[in-house]
Amino acid sequence: MLTRRDTLAIGLGASAVALLPATVYADEAAAQDAIAEFTGGVEPMDGGVNLTAPEIAENGNTVPISVSADGATEIAIFAAGNPTPRVGRYTFGPAAGASTISTRMRLGRTQDVIAVAKMADDSFAMTRVEVKVTIGGCGG
Repeated sequence: MLTRRDTLAIGLGASAVALLPATVYADEAAAQDAIAEFTGGVEPMDGGVNLTAPEIAENGNTVPISVSADGATEIAIFAAGNPTPRVGRYTFGPAAGASTISTRMRLGRTQDVIAVAKMADDSFAMTRVEVKVTIGGCGG
């Protein structure tokens, strides 16, 4: 026999499960909004940016990545599945030897890492790589 408490628990559980896909889309939407803010609404072209990240990260607390883009004046990195998608923004002056960065980032779960480069002619290039995280770095 189902008690009122059981019915309430089942209803709350079903509601939570129904909201899960919306959370996934909200993360991607937040990342797309952050990219649009960086590019000023200009649609970045695919390619022209080299993003190196592990295919599988055993620990999401320290995921090493490197990004390079020949002729870039700025590079921004985004994590589409993190609560805050903006990871970093790097500017290269005329005396920079190369437009390359290497860093470590925290990933909460399996997600796309996106690198967008602003080129010297004010165009934008973008690439994305999926990183599978086995132990999340943002409390997951």
